[in-house]
Amino acid sequence: MNGRTEPAEAETDAIARPPLVRELLLVAGLFLVYKLGRQLATGHTGEAFRNADRVWDLERAVRLPGEGSVQNLLLHGDTLIHVANTYYATVHFPATAAFLIWLYLRRPAHYVRSRRVLAALTAAALMVHLAFPLAPPRMLAATGLIDTGQVYGPSVYGSPQTDHLSNQFAAMPSLHFGWALMVAIGLIAATRSRWRWLWLLHPLLTLLVIVGTANHYWLDAIVATAMLGLALAVILPRTSSGGTPISLRSPQRTATTAGRGTRKLVPTPRDEEAVLVGAGR
Repeated sequence: MNGRTEPAEAETDAIARPPLVRELLLVAGLFLVYKLGRQLATGHTGEAFRNADRVWDLERAVRLPGEGSVQNLLLHGDTLIHVANTYYATVHFPATAAFLIWLYLRRPAHYVRSRRVLAALTAAALMVHLAFPLAPPRMLAATGLIDTGQVYGPSVYGSPQTDHLSNQFAAMPSLHFGWALMVAIGLIAATRSRWRWLWLLHPLLTLLVIVGTANHYWLDAIVATAMLGLALAVILPRTSSGGTPISLRSPQRTATTAGRGTRKLVPTPRDEEAVLVGAGR
């Protein structure tokens, strides 16, 4: 067993995978609760547009870059904007599901922590959606942005009046970005490759896509980042106690994996007492 694989294998052996059926039911239940909860936020059209005006004015007051600058870059060609719309429509759920499946099979300790963080982030986002309905920039005339999904396709949304499968007034926080950022953080922490930092391209591309397609404001991603940071700060210290330390640095070989004969034995208080008694004879 070499130094590159020992830490990962030792972790897989030491941490038992949660029962598969229980995990499937748990994840499916969380998804259903989220979808049903989003429906509770529908019907607040007036409040959602008033909040959108406030968010847009706040972004201009603090001099955030205009979302239109990103959309203009995507609109240079039909192919580019079509790819962006496809990325928005198809990558979000499959990428997160693949992330959890891989962790479950290969890094069970990281899986448990990541699943708890994602569940906490999603639950907190649902509460914000209920308390702060927000129309996306593609619906706000003041932004001057177009709905790229409707114009260029593909689009995941229908008319807000007839779309009963999704809550289009749940822009803040952006779970597209929050989940993508957690996927990158989780993979960086769970892998050893020197190229693992390239996983940050996923949330970066997601950010450009959600803003450029006018589905989210910059503030939606900023709030999602803050909420994810809070979830990590609260959950990781509890789940890591007594387990594998959590770090974004490449795992290093320890005394137990790099060399069995290099461990230092720490004397117990009883051993120290025996030494002192023997020295006094």
